[in-house]
Amino acid sequence: MAVTGALMLLFLIVHMLGNLKIFFGRTDFDHYAHWLRTIGHPVLHGAWYLWIQRFVLVVVVVLHVVSAYQLSRRDLKARPTKYSHHQRAKAGYATHVMRYGGITLALFIVYHILDFTSLTLNRHGVEGAAYDNVVSSFSVWWVTLIYILAMISLGLHIQHGFWSAAQTLGVNRPSRDRALKATATGLAVLLTAGFLVVPIAVLAGLVD
Repeated sequence: MAVTGALMLLFLIVHMLGNLKIFFGRTDFDHYAHWLRTIGHPVLHGAWYLWIQRFVLVVVVVLHVVSAYQLSRRDLKARPTKYSHHQRAKAGYATHVMRYGGITLALFIVYHILDFTSLTLNRHGVEGAAYDNVVSSFSVWWVTLIYILAMISLGLHIQHGFWSAAQTLGVNRPSRDRALKATATGLAVLLTAGFLVVPIAVLAGLVD
């Protein structure tokens, strides 16, 4: 679960940086979207790279979800009765945030794919017109609201997940605790803000 989480975190960082290119204008953003379809050319034809990336991401997400389920079941079997005196109040809260946040993000991923990949739910929905497709979706207030809620959930997931992964992979030490916690919070804030600035800017009319 820690390894798949780390892979998704790397993807999110790159994805966020790519999204921010929308502030350079329609030409640059559409050129970037077109470039993604030509990665690996001429070895890879058409949008093969994107489909390979999507396949790998689906596998990573599935493995992450399966790992989460297995760990949750193992935790329940290890402690079939509740702790007394709220001994695990803090851990219980974090677990609930991760569990329900994960479900929220899984549903959001499906919506996101239907919006910007298959263009099924996109109001503009023109293949190759990435800039206009983004502006069209985020010009609707409730679409932007969905993205805001999902990105807040993502930030909480990253904050706790990064810390948990550091413990699982044996990276943490008592002397590194503060630095790791600060890194987890910093990444969560950076990615949340980086993803939110685009839909908010579009809705506010700063990108049109």
